[in-house]
Amino acid sequence: MSKVALAQIESSTNKEENLRSAVSIIEQAGRRGAELITFPEFLMAFSPASQSPEELSKIAEAVDGRFISTLCEAASKNRVAVLATIYETSATPNRVFDTAVWLDAFGNVAMTYRKIHLYDAFGFKESAKFEPGSAISPPVISGEYRFGIMICYDLRFPEMARILALEGANILVAPAGWVQGDLKVDHWQTMIKARALENGCYLIAPGQTGNIYIGHSMIVDPLGRSLVDLDAEEGLEVVELNLALVQETREKLPLLKNRRADVYARSPNAKLP
Repeated sequence: MSKVALAQIESSTNKEENLRSAVSIIEQAGRRGAELITFPEFLMAFSPASQSPEELSKIAEAVDGRFISTLCEAASKNRVAVLATIYETSATPNRVFDTAVWLDAFGNVAMTYRKIHLYDAFGFKESAKFEPGSAISPPVISGEYRFGIMICYDLRFPEMARILALEGANILVAPAGWVQGDLKVDHWQTMIKARALENGCYLIAPGQTGNIYIGHSMIVDPLGRSLVDLDAEEGLEVVELNLALVQETREKLPLLKNRRADVYARSPNAKLP
């Protein structure tokens, strides 16, 4: 799975419109030889501040609902694996999960991850609409490729990226809807490069643009070099990844091996494995 497509989109509030657009983008990725297409957070729909938790919960679906089922058909038809995101139904009234779903190239759901860190910061309060997940999903395995999945605000918590790397991830994928604001582009670019550098892996970060979001979808290599930055325009880029660079970087800069977990464990505040 060396050719990966990065999609930067502007989701509307219309779920059906976004679904049709996603199917079209999957077809484009397939024609360009991509083996994986990664979509941003909030692919299903943009949720404006004026939308109530009850209204959002009404458009949410189960993972086996029509939205993902339609994307499964597109994945199978085009022989492209898909990382999509949905508002997933929750048993908690007027709350939904912010969920990433991995579809393999045969149209099967291979993994789901519910965002664990909700964006209650900079004046936002995602917990008013979302329910947090309770687990980090193991990396998705495809041959030698192991994809660790995060979502947006998760990038600000280095523990999560490190845990995924320790579990074998050589590529991290972080779909996002990174909200505009003072220094927010700098924060985004810094977090992406830091997570890639400190774990010696690629980081793929498809982002929303337009509405209240910054765009700047990126792919960064294990040395922190930016391979793609889509700025603020909608677009689709296909990049070929080289796992030999991950191995080479981890040999020359063996951060995972040089960790002192024995020392960390003696700190009363250290919980990281």
